[in-house]
Amino acid sequence: MNMSILRSRLKTWGLSVAIGLYALPATTHAQANDGTDKYFEISKNLEIFSNVFKELNQFYVDPIEPGKMVKTGVDAMLNDLDPYTNLITEADAEDYELQMTGKYGGIGAATRTNDAGDIIISDLFEGGPIDKAGIKPGDIVVSINGQRIKGKSSDDVGLLMRGAPGTKLTMVIKHPLNGKESTKEITREEIKLSSVPYASLTGADKNIAYVYLTQFTQNCGRDVRNALDSLKRAQPALKGVVLDLRSNPGGLLDEAVNVCNIFVDRGQLVVSTKGKNKDWDKQYKTQTTSWDTEIPLTILVNHGSASASEIVAGTTQDLDRGLIIGTRSFGKGLVQTVRTLGYNSRLKVTTAKYYTPTGRCIQALDYSHRNDDGSVSSVPDSLKKPFKTKIGRTVYDGGGIEPDVKMDDERLSPLAITLLSKGFIFDYATQYYYSHPTIAPAADFTLSEKEFKDFENWLSGKDYSYKTESEELLALLKEKADKEKYFDNIKNEFNTLSAKLSHDKKQDLNNNKAEVINLLNNEIVSRYYYQRGRVINKLKLDDNDLKKAIMLLLNTQEYKSLLKV
Repeated sequence: MNMSILRSRLKTWGLSVAIGLYALPATTHAQANDGTDKYFEISKNLEIFSNVFKELNQFYVDPIEPGKMVKTGVDAMLNDLDPYTNLITEADAEDYELQMTGKYGGIGAATRTNDAGDIIISDLFEGGPIDKAGIKPGDIVVSINGQRIKGKSSDDVGLLMRGAPGTKLTMVIKHPLNGKESTKEITREEIKLSSVPYASLTGADKNIAYVYLTQFTQNCGRDVRNALDSLKRAQPALKGVVLDLRSNPGGLLDEAVNVCNIFVDRGQLVVSTKGKNKDWDKQYKTQTTSWDTEIPLTILVNHGSASASEIVAGTTQDLDRGLIIGTRSFGKGLVQTVRTLGYNSRLKVTTAKYYTPTGRCIQALDYSHRNDDGSVSSVPDSLKKPFKTKIGRTVYDGGGIEPDVKMDDERLSPLAITLLSKGFIFDYATQYYYSHPTIAPAADFTLSEKEFKDFENWLSGKDYSYKTESEELLALLKEKADKEKYFDNIKNEFNTLSAKLSHDKKQDLNNNKAEVINLLNNEIVSRYYYQRGRVINKLKLDDNDLKKAIMLLLNTQEYKSLLKV
């Protein structure tokens, strides 16, 4: 789960965490004075904080909420650091375990909230408790265990749904089209989200192994290796491997080493860490025999590939073991360690930076030097240092992993973002599902021209207005011109330009037709074939990065030429 979600779920932090700050090591007189000054400041300010809290609790005119107030203080303290240093409260423990293990106790469903405040089932875990109960995406959750949930936050709903395996809950569901309500009794189970939801043979001759790795959870290295073993048994004459790390946010550092170990042999340095505390200066090397050190390898990355994904991509690049394809990765080169605080709370704190085998750190943002307004700047190109790979290719630090083969940055259009955020893609898929008992296999399904026209007609009259970037800049110009008393002088020119920039929604729909159809395909397919269907549909019908990877793996000469100085 995204770290910003964890931060938003902070609960209460007791002041007893400060107890561990007082033990001072034996040191020289000068060092002792420095240490004494530092710890005196800590002690003094903690006492001030405690006294302010007590005075407010006793004398403030209205009742205060102690947990909420302390949370605000902790939020402010952590917000001054990097976004990966988080408090994990007892209530957040399950979310943390899900990140690390891919497992949790619950019913196997995700929810979304519509504009009316209704809680809607948005995704199902195939074969999970809610799937077994016959509940479908689009169904509206009326109540859980007798508690009506309209208007509740996603966090509150998630807490009601999760629980120990074997425990039961009663859910009242309303059909999204006819409004009929039904009651379902659901038994919670341990839900294990696979780190490798899809692997297959691809290419014209089915001789390329494709593995999709979504997150670096426990044993994901083993899962990748098992997937490759299975594909190798089906096709002994493999020509190459595509490892898809796009939008993989990372996870366990040890598992990044294990994934690298699949393609590089025992004893190879994969990553080193360095921190203020020398205890965090460590080297991580591969520990076992590889799966295959010679087979051609491509790794797909994008802006969402972070942390452990970047370790794997960076190590592969540094060792010239394979080609990185896609767009520049996220740029997270920080390592977190979890510290126990008591009361079932933990602090996930950034303790070090990691470095790939060449010695480069790919951290893109400098959190230690904030701008005057509190914002954080990217590492400027002028400060990025060059490093040499094993055979002498030049790579750089300080900005994520730059692919060896750069692809177009396929960001969503403003129209597509609006259709998704307002739920129109989701709602149309719900309607489509109930009017089509079956569809083509996930790999083949796509909306016909007539069906897209039906969507266009369904959308007419609905508000999916938005501002283009040009319109937003023009609005900002008007605001500034008004403030500086210049607008009257440019009013006519402004109105002319505004009229020219004004977009036609219907024309925009046609201009972005291919993109919208892909989004609709993906959402509709998921209603019949779950998450696996989403992956298959996108890979077969809409994946230029994968097509490029396959082409390079089959073109040995071009593949090798890109791995030369």
